[in-house]
Amino acid sequence: MKKLFLLDAYSLIFRAHYAFIRRPITTSKGFDTSAVFGFTKSLQEVLNKEKPSHLAVVFDPPGGSFRRRLYPPYKANREQTPEQIIAAVPVIKQIVEAYRIPIMEMPDYEADDLIGAVARRAEREGFTVYMMTPDKDYGQLVSDHVFMYKPKRSGNEAEIIGAPEICEQYGIVSPEQVIDILALWGDSADNVPGAPGIGEKTASQLVGQYGSVDEIYRRLDELNGKQHDSLRDNEAQVRLSRQLVTIVTDLPFDWDERELEVKPADERRLAELFAECEFSTMLRDLQRGDGECGAPASSDANQARQAGGTKEGYGQMSLFGAPALEAEPAAPRLHRCVEDVDHRYDIAQSDGEIDALLRLLEASAEFCFDTETTGLDPFDCRMVGMSFAVDPHRAWYVPVSVNDLAAAAARVLRFKQVFENDAIAKTGQNLKFDIEVLSRFGVEVRGRLYDSMLLHYLLNPDLRHNMNFLAETYLDYSPVEIETLIGRKGAGQRTMDVAPLDKLAEYAAEDADVALQLKRKFYPMLEGEGMTRLYDEIEAPLIGVLAAMEAAGVSIAGQSLIELNARYTQELAALEAEIRTLTGEPTLNIGSPKQLGLVLFEKMNIAGSNAKKTKTKQYSTDEETLVGLRDKHPVVDRILEYRTVKKLLSAYIESLPTLVNRHTGKIHTSFNQAVTATGRLSSNNPNLQNIPIRDARGREIRKAFVASDADHLLLAADYSQIELRLMAHLSEDANLIEAFINNMDIHTATAAKIFKVDPEAVSKEQRGRAKTANFGIIYGISSFGLAQRLGISRSEAKQLIDGYFASYPGVQDYMNRTVYEAQNRGYAQTLFGRRRWLRDINSHNSMMRGMAERNAINAPIQGTAADIIKIAMIRIHQALRAKSLRSRMILQVHDELVFDVYKPELDEMIAIVVHEMQNAAQLAVPLIVEYGSGDNWLAAH
Repeated sequence: MKKLFLLDAYSLIFRAHYAFIRRPITTSKGFDTSAVFGFTKSLQEVLNKEKPSHLAVVFDPPGGSFRRRLYPPYKANREQTPEQIIAAVPVIKQIVEAYRIPIMEMPDYEADDLIGAVARRAEREGFTVYMMTPDKDYGQLVSDHVFMYKPKRSGNEAEIIGAPEICEQYGIVSPEQVIDILALWGDSADNVPGAPGIGEKTASQLVGQYGSVDEIYRRLDELNGKQHDSLRDNEAQVRLSRQLVTIVTDLPFDWDERELEVKPADERRLAELFAECEFSTMLRDLQRGDGECGAPASSDANQARQAGGTKEGYGQMSLFGAPALEAEPAAPRLHRCVEDVDHRYDIAQSDGEIDALLRLLEASAEFCFDTETTGLDPFDCRMVGMSFAVDPHRAWYVPVSVNDLAAAAARVLRFKQVFENDAIAKTGQNLKFDIEVLSRFGVEVRGRLYDSMLLHYLLNPDLRHNMNFLAETYLDYSPVEIETLIGRKGAGQRTMDVAPLDKLAEYAAEDADVALQLKRKFYPMLEGEGMTRLYDEIEAPLIGVLAAMEAAGVSIAGQSLIELNARYTQELAALEAEIRTLTGEPTLNIGSPKQLGLVLFEKMNIAGSNAKKTKTKQYSTDEETLVGLRDKHPVVDRILEYRTVKKLLSAYIESLPTLVNRHTGKIHTSFNQAVTATGRLSSNNPNLQNIPIRDARGREIRKAFVASDADHLLLAADYSQIELRLMAHLSEDANLIEAFINNMDIHTATAAKIFKVDPEAVSKEQRGRAKTANFGIIYGISSFGLAQRLGISRSEAKQLIDGYFASYPGVQDYMNRTVYEAQNRGYAQTLFGRRRWLRDINSHNSMMRGMAERNAINAPIQGTAADIIKIAMIRIHQALRAKSLRSRMILQVHDELVFDVYKPELDEMIAIVVHEMQNAAQLAVPLIVEYGSGDNWLAAH
């Protein structure tokens, strides 16, 4: 079967760029490869999964199309193309050429037109055609043999859309009627005017009823009201819009289907490009042959023959660009590996060998170490071995008996003295894990700590921090892949204890060696940036604090969760029955957004003509949409309640008991120092920072977190409005500072100023609006966002924001100053020197620039709050150790700390905790800590 794929290049490039907008992919030189990576992955997906016989990539030509002459404002309202995309396109074209895929473009015509013309010609020649694009305009081209192919996204599989799907979506009988729908509806993205007041739903209904724009105007008198008037007054505009949205399919071009045949890729050139872009995995797959690159590989000469050209090159065709062939067959390696470097890795397992190693470590000012284990849970795995390095390319591996605990402990304890030597600095990658593993043998890691992961996190918080990425990026070196020892992820993956000793030793020793080299690369860089104090005084001391917290663990009341499970399961069933009754759908699958959307917005019509749709043309049933429709029908509240109960059941009530450690009887969450760009800690396995507190059911779950035994209780302490207090300090606004110094209710004080009333006269509604404004301003909320959040008009929201800035002029000055400084420096900074790099702060694209500006305003506030609570945690931990208290810090949830307190120590603990938290930083306003205690977390909150 002849199967042709036509890729709409720019739509896929933009899609790829914005898919990574929050976590962009950049090379070590700072080149943003997000669009290149996303586009290449989509291309590989098509080649490998769909196996087309023919393929082409189609670009819009420079200079625009004939539509600009028809209508000069066409696409005039589009944002300037992001600089990252402009830079990415030449690289993408080189990658397409390396795949030996033709590139097509035609002056004066858009990619839509060229794809339409080729699709129609190919259909006549017996092809099945797939137009790969998310663009709705292509719906008009769909036929029995021409399909839209929407690439997979966010975990969803690729979507193939044919004529039946298009007709069902719009309620029409032929895909060509999409042209008439778009003519009436217009297109805000392309600045196609359409008929004012006629949206997608109305346009579809009109075309479904009358068949075409021409027929609608012939029978215009049958319409009335606003529809009639809009169509009557804008006929010329509608007919112009029809011209603009019609894809031209009768273009003249030379057709030779052999030029579109999928050919073997130029793997050497691909390897060079993947190396340049630092796509390590793609390069490895290419060299291993795991990733297909076009047709099966063959000799260069045979490739040239299949391509219809010569060994020297293809020649240039009118529409199709093709690359020259390279004679050298060898593909480059992206990075050096262990075979390329002069190194010595030894195994130390005899008493003499271990003694010699210990003497070396004891004489060193610093050593790097790593532990090898059977798993990733430090409290449930077994140690396999340890590795040590004191100089680059020189390391040792010490095996540990996996099955003989006594022998393992004896070997580990031989190193206790060097690990606990305060005079020797310790280096590693993700040291917290290794510290926790060693603590199970009674070994404490002391001395100055250098963690290559955290050092890099401070330098580049938005990038990845795993060892392979760091080694490849900064050392031009690819470490041994763990899969070579234990196999790929999946049911058949082995554990490290069964790996051959020689391979395991090489792998483990290399880990210590590489981590040492990375530390020696990063710490001087940190010194150059003036950020060593942030590392030495906050991040490094926090490693041991978090290790102790995780080791302490959290106790849960299993019986309480069992009772909650039974109760919430009943409530879920009752809600399900009620929703089905209210909707009149006895078999409705409430968990299906598609089914739910059809019932709510078509059968029940609860949103009228304002029903929102997703990019896949399904009705939107997300929380934000449903919250806005609460007053439309009682079923909406029941659906939201159903989702809350279901989430609590699956995320916590059912899963928490399965996470209890079999040895300790506690839950040991993992706190992550190097995940969030702001400096906040995150939590996983399980995430205990997301348990809702404002919802009554969420509070019930907190009740299941209990003190460790009858001799203990829980103490919870949290900062009161720390981010608003930091705004007062950073902005130096006199009114805001005065309110906090006088211990006023800040939301009431804000409401009094905004609404110009005495504090005693502030209503509950006014206080609520002021509270939303107070917190919203920190995050750079717009009048539109505030209006949505409060359910008021945009003009009211604007008045509220204007009133806020009039009341606190220093806040407006702070925001302007912070953005200006970020534009000049490229980053925002906390009081303690933590940086948030803002690569789009000077972007010509207003959406990207706006996001960066909001981050510039918020990062110093949220990041400083994170720094302050980290300082408090370190000082509290040190105080508990100094006083040899039995109480333990067990949880951090953003601005809150939770302690398992030995009852006789309660008063002393309260004094320590409150003092250290309130004095962690000296601000222009006081830091206030609120606290409580009880048998469970809810009672203590």
